Amino acid sequence: MMAVISRFIAMLLLVVPGLMATYGFLAMKDAWFAQFDPAIGFLWWKFALGLLLFAVGVAFIGGWIFFRDRKRNYVAPRFRKKRKKG
Repeated sequence: MMAVISRFIAMLLLVVPGLMATYGFLAMKDAWFAQFDPAIGFLWWKFALGLLLFAVGVAFIGGWIFFRDRKRNYVAPRFRKKRKKG
């Protein structure tokens, strides 16, 4: 039972940043297309918030994949952990 709960928590740790990145992308898209409406103009605050959410979400997921692959030794030699001699 504990394994099921830990896997569910791990899945949530990936879903939440994914949703953040998705919302950030949609916010940037909405801000970009709002500039074509003369009554609204460009929404800088919405674009900046969207960029921040997108960057944080993608960075978290990318970092998680990188460290998982590094642990399983799937990365290129230059990204492998350096071993101490001695």
